Amino acid sequence: MMKKNVIIVFCMIFSLFSCAQKQKFTSYSPAEFERLLQEDASIQLVDVRRPDEYVAGYIDKAILINVQEADFLTKAVSLLDKSKPVAVYCRGGRRSKEAAKMLTKKGFVVYELDPGYLGWLDYLKTK
Repeated sequence: MMKKNVIIVFCMIFSLFSCAQKQKFTSYSPAEFERLLQEDASIQLVDVRRPDEYVAGYIDKAILINVQEADFLTKAVSLLDKSKPVAVYCRGGRRSKEAAKMLTKKGFVVYELDPGYLGWLDYLKTK
């Protein structure tokens, strides 16, 4: 019985610390993402794709910081202002979520375009 109680207490403490360490970011649909960019001129827009993807097309005013490069965080911290929110996107949403997690752990407020650049392009076709 004592061993069971110790295990339960340990699990509770572990989950408390796990939750405390989870950094959150917010994912937005293309329409919401566009509205965010229009309403807040201080947002720093970051394309986290590869350079070849970026030159093929990007959202206006986005800067490129490739999340797949080993020095992604070093570049991001040196180029971005922590006092301003950061909006990230990639091709389909996977890499931007990865970048958002990394940036929130460094203290940035991050917004993420959920369906990525492809979803953005589809959205623009409907306007």
